Amino acid sequence: MKRLLGKMVMRITGWRVEGSLPDTPKLVLIAAPHTSNWDLLYLLTLAWSVDIRVAWMGKHSLFRGPLGLVMRSFGGIPVRRDRRNDLVQQMAERFAKADRLVLTVQPEATRARVEFWKSGFYRIAMAAGVPIHLGFLDYERRTGGFGASVTPTGDIAADMTVIRDFYA
Repeated sequence: MKRLLGKMVMRITGWRVEGSLPDTPKLVLIAAPHTSNWDLLYLLTLAWSVDIRVAWMGKHSLFRGPLGLVMRSFGGIPVRRDRRNDLVQQMAERFAKADRLVLTVQPEATRARVEFWKSGFYRIAMAAGVPIHLGFLDYERRTGGFGASVTPTGDIAADMTVIRDFYA
């Protein structure tokens, strides 16, 4: 049902999908750039249209009351950004327990334009031993999709150069 809904919304809004996710059961999917409140809707619609169940992290206040049930059913994971709670380790444990997990992370950690990304997505992928896949939303071309995969080597500077080159 979600796949049909996703394809229908994509068609109605004029969006299209480019590329595809690798056939890997576990990965961190970068969702960039994160500049709009609409990003989540387009991400979910795009994922549903290609039959991918994504998990995503959002600030805990989005998960209050009945809306929390909806957000969780759409793959949401509440995160307390006002506390230090070893989020990297928590996400690595989720990967260890799951048979399949596509964890979507917005590396900016905010909708505002930032010069440098947070390294959480990289540290989660390293701790979980999973690849990072490069996803994107291009509002100008009404295209969302999937680029290359990067296997974290531990040399964050070199790996981030590859990632930055893709998003350039």
